Amino acid sequence: MQLNEPDTKRYSDGQVGHPDCNGAAPLRSLDSIAKMTPEDRALAERVHVTVTGTAPELLAKTWYGMPPYANADGKVVSFKNAGKFGQRYSTLECQDSANLDDGDLWPVSYALKKWIPAVDKKVIELVEAAIS
Repeated sequence: MQLNEPDTKRYSDGQVGHPDCNGAAPLRSLDSIAKMTPEDRALAERVHVTVTGTAPELLAKTWYGMPPYANADGKVVSFKNAGKFGQRYSTLECQDSANLDDGDLWPVSYALKKWIPAVDKKVIELVEAAIS
């Protein structure tokens, strides 16, 4: 089934009838990363490797042209590239299906400017907590 642009926007990834249900979602996610600016792409590639390596059960998808990673409960974590919105930094964002609740207040978005070992370690910890 071929959907035109407006029809495609009516669905979110994973819903019955959405073109990503045919297994093309991971490829679309990698394609969306490939289209980013070099700075965003470098971060998105590291996020992709880290998230999929830490939680292989999360499926890479696309969400408004950006890569989220989802389980059966929905989107867990997503990468929002700076270039898409003209921001000075990219962000790693955790959705409400992520298991990060900590009292009455907790962070759900993290600014990413440069990938260093400390960032890698923190992202691994976040993903592990989010899927626990």
